[in-house]
Amino acid sequence: MNTAVAHGPLQGLKVIEMGQLIAGPFAAKTLSDFGAEVVKIEPPGAGDPLRQWRLVKDGTSVWWQVQSRNKRSVALDLRKPEGQDIVRRLVAEADVLIENFRPGAMEGWGLGPEVLQALNPRLIMLRVSGYGQTGPYRDRPGFGVVGEAMSGLRHLTGEPGRVPVRVGVSIGDTLAALHGVIGILMALHHRHRSGQGQVIDVALYEAVFNCMESLLPEYSAFGAVRGPAGSALPGIAPTNAYVCQDGGYALVAGNGDSIFKRLMQCIGRQDLASDPELASNAGRVKRVQELDAAIGAWTAEHTVDEVLAALASAEVPSGKIYTVADIAADAHYAARGMLEQVTLDDGSALTVPGFVPKLSLTPGGHHRNAPALGQDTDAVLREVGLSEVQIAELRARGVVA
Repeated sequence: MNTAVAHGPLQGLKVIEMGQLIAGPFAAKTLSDFGAEVVKIEPPGAGDPLRQWRLVKDGTSVWWQVQSRNKRSVALDLRKPEGQDIVRRLVAEADVLIENFRPGAMEGWGLGPEVLQALNPRLIMLRVSGYGQTGPYRDRPGFGVVGEAMSGLRHLTGEPGRVPVRVGVSIGDTLAALHGVIGILMALHHRHRSGQGQVIDVALYEAVFNCMESLLPEYSAFGAVRGPAGSALPGIAPTNAYVCQDGGYALVAGNGDSIFKRLMQCIGRQDLASDPELASNAGRVKRVQELDAAIGAWTAEHTVDEVLAALASAEVPSGKIYTVADIAADAHYAARGMLEQVTLDDGSALTVPGFVPKLSLTPGGHHRNAPALGQDTDAVLREVGLSEVQIAELRARGVVA
């Protein structure tokens, strides 16, 4: 029997999303996936630029169908006093406000935390920016790529001696968004006990830096400056990408002590499996080039599929490098509900990512397609007490669309 709750664990949570592109909207998307009611504020005219980013189908980016699913859209000019007043009306009844403007923008519109929390002391306000709301860099414009660079991540990507490369997605923005969601959930827990809202300050560079593992303490203790290492993971061996007979690559993680022995036995190197110097990671790191050469010689004699089949049989963690075509055809992705099929408003089908994390009783779900610009303006304004006449007047003055 399916005992799942239909609309997710955040049903009843009212969220106002202000901002655009990736970090703030991704945080709101995550909440809306699990039942929160998200009202997205967009500028009249073009709306959120993400509507037109990358590949566009029938006038709208397919990315938009992921980033803004389950949301409502209100087209509102925040530069006008009447638009700012509408935000204050919305905030008075909201649980969470998410914004990712440059620090000071909200205050300039009369929508800073002091003003909004005076109207609604229970309000939780997530503020995402490049460098945070304080500090000497607070006023600099900061996109995710800058945060990735400042955090130290970009320095580690790529091959030694070559230009550092970026991760192929907006990982800085996404990490900041997820840290923001964590902050919101913690703040909601605190509010449940105290009745008080609070401000969550997430900096893009800090969100990435928080994932940099032992980078800083290694420098503090040893003066070590970790550098790029290609597909290997310095200080942990063996783990790398190895070229196979058919030109593909197998990713092999044989760095656990017992796993290493099984890996060496699998590739026919019992001498290495029984070598006492290689019984622990410290010894393997000293001889990592020898181990990589041994594994590489074996993979070069077999196809990727043969390599992965042999390693799976030996219970050695391994995998191939997926393209999106591999993902779309993968049985495990399908079985886990990660290839979500949706029907767009024009009747066409689209496959989008499923919902993460998996909750047994209150899973996420697709309840509403991404909205057209201003699709919900009138309905939302009526909900906060504006009459049809007032809405018409605001539209005539260009405040709403």
